[in-house]
Amino acid sequence: MMISGTMKSFYTMKTLLFSWILMVGGVSGIGANWGTQTSHPLPPSTVVQLLKDDGFQKVKLFDAEDGTMSALRNSKIEVMVGIPNDMLLTLATNVKAAEKWVSENVSSYVNDGVNIRYVAVGNEPFLQTYNGSFIQSTLPALQNIQGALIKTGLSSQVKVTVPLNADVYESKSGQPSDGDFRSDIHDLMLNIIKFLSDNGAPFTVNIYPFISLYNDPNFPVDYAFFDGTSSPVVDGSTTYNNVFDANHDTLIWALRKNGFGNLPVIVGEIGWPTDGDMNANLNFAQKFIQGFMTHISTGQGTPMRPGPIDAYLFSLIDEDEKSIQPGNFERHWGVYTFDGIPKYQLNLGMRNVGLARAKNIRYLDKKWCVFKPTISLNDANVAPSISYACANADCTSLGYKTSCGDLDAMGNISYAFNSYYQKNDQDEVACGFNNLATLTSKDPSTLNCKFVIMIETDSGFSWRLKGVRDGSVIVVYILYMSFMFLITLF
Repeated sequence: MMISGTMKSFYTMKTLLFSWILMVGGVSGIGANWGTQTSHPLPPSTVVQLLKDDGFQKVKLFDAEDGTMSALRNSKIEVMVGIPNDMLLTLATNVKAAEKWVSENVSSYVNDGVNIRYVAVGNEPFLQTYNGSFIQSTLPALQNIQGALIKTGLSSQVKVTVPLNADVYESKSGQPSDGDFRSDIHDLMLNIIKFLSDNGAPFTVNIYPFISLYNDPNFPVDYAFFDGTSSPVVDGSTTYNNVFDANHDTLIWALRKNGFGNLPVIVGEIGWPTDGDMNANLNFAQKFIQGFMTHISTGQGTPMRPGPIDAYLFSLIDEDEKSIQPGNFERHWGVYTFDGIPKYQLNLGMRNVGLARAKNIRYLDKKWCVFKPTISLNDANVAPSISYACANADCTSLGYKTSCGDLDAMGNISYAFNSYYQKNDQDEVACGFNNLATLTSKDPSTLNCKFVIMIETDSGFSWRLKGVRDGSVIVVYILYMSFMFLITLF
């Protein structure tokens, strides 16, 4: 499309204005979630450089891996370091364990130049799908970590918080003003909130408009974005044109009616996946995240909480080993692919040339593992081989209206085989599959579906091959639902 000089100048001025608004305080610093559940991680130093190049001022981590923390040394990036849920019980019942954790994962790194500002105690511990597993341990763990921070003299610099899913509050009417905390955890939530308030700590909430759309086929699509909607929510004199503002203000109302209306709130996670579901695609992801950035850039906040919004995008990089129990989209939240390539244009306001690209990335050889064209699709080994490949690699881009939804049956099989082959660092025995597969130097990718080549990593070794060193695939029992899913690929 040709753009006139006048229009080009307009767009340039618009971009500069957006950047200026962010820099003068419209956003309380934009952050990113950096997860590490990936088979072939980028070097931590490369990721830190991406954060700096893009202008991210904060990063949220889900644990305290030494490589990650060390790479953040002297970067000036504010760090929220996480404690996994499976550690909560130990920290809740053992004060010495909490003190040891703080000493090893906070004090030592702060003394070494890591700008730790928050400790995230648990991650969405009250999700209803956890069936109350962490209800008894979260608050005591929070208290013990705070006590350890006080003992080390860091409590004024490092604040505790608990990242919570938005399902901890609700509105029976759907209007934000009817918001309150879930009845089954209401008293617990108030105890946690009071503890946070008493210690000058923020409430952290994860808000996902995509999940609203994913869970409800009747959810109005335009209400998930920031361009206006034909289905606004009217709450008294306030009209909500997007679900983020409505969800956020449901929390603010819940805090207000329980006496904590001024408690600081951090949006710990917000984002949109790019694959694994019909609504998870590049267009929607770019539209949502850019819309969110523009929406909060004015500094107006939400109707119930005016002012800058403190937020962390979810997430920075795709993670191919995340659990897909919530949905196949779970491995595709990144604004970057696994190898540090931006998925789409995004102006975060800190630089005017879009997202940076990871530098000095080394790839494995240009070869792919594909299904032999001479083999019949009816071969008895085909179904168990696909099942094995997908169970041990990543086939979440296959399916209805996903990026690889245009593949035929042979393409689906080839994609599964190649995913397993690449994940095992192109080990030749990982392209056996009972003699169903073969290697090719011709890229089988299509316009929308990319057959990846993995990157080189120091930890890249083929431990996943386990018992298949003889070149054949172990025939494993296939769960009924998994098998039925595979049938749909044909």
